[in-house]
Amino acid sequence: MLRKTFLILLMSLVAIGFSFAQESSEIKWVTVNDIAASLEGKDPMSVGFDVDDTVLFSSPGFYYGQQKYSPASHDFLKQESFWEELNNGLDVYSIPKESARKIIEMHKKRGDTIFFITARPQTKTEKVTEILAKVFSLKNPQPVIFTGFKKGENHKVKPILENKIQIYYGDSDGDIEAALEAKIRGIRIIRAGNSTHKPLPKNGALGEEVVVNSAY
Repeated sequence: MLRKTFLILLMSLVAIGFSFAQESSEIKWVTVNDIAASLEGKDPMSVGFDVDDTVLFSSPGFYYGQQKYSPASHDFLKQESFWEELNNGLDVYSIPKESARKIIEMHKKRGDTIFFITARPQTKTEKVTEILAKVFSLKNPQPVIFTGFKKGENHKVKPILENKIQIYYGDSDGDIEAALEAKIRGIRIIRAGNSTHKPLPKNGALGEEVVVNSAY
């Protein structure tokens, strides 16, 4: 009986492992070196990055906003005063993602022009550009592009096309969908598991490349 139970358990573990292997093999994993190698011999280009959960772990600011404006709901996301606070300084508490830092450094060495496009609403003033320039050591940074968000419409496509961006990095399905709609290369940065932005997206779900170990 014990032997039979052991065999059943072993077969279950093998099945689980096989299933995991199948799921993993479907994802187009890439490293920073892989991306760099794919760009060898190509002229400098424009590349774009999402901000929240892509280059910054900005959950501290969003958590603060929810506790202050709507502890029991996500209504704080409709509060203009929250976005004013977030865009004008709360990102000093955001943690730069090391995976993003490595990718940005690679593009800087290539001489690529770096754009940041966020679905945050535009506010009268903002310090996000300044903060990103400081933490990623950017000289003469492009102003952050704030698109805002409306259900059923991807506002990131327009700035991607207008700025002739050829690669766009993001953590959400919306980021990858924007790249696909603009007919450019979309690369997924993994959203950290402890992000306040739930549910977590499924990496590789849209057939995109996914950067290895990019959750932090």
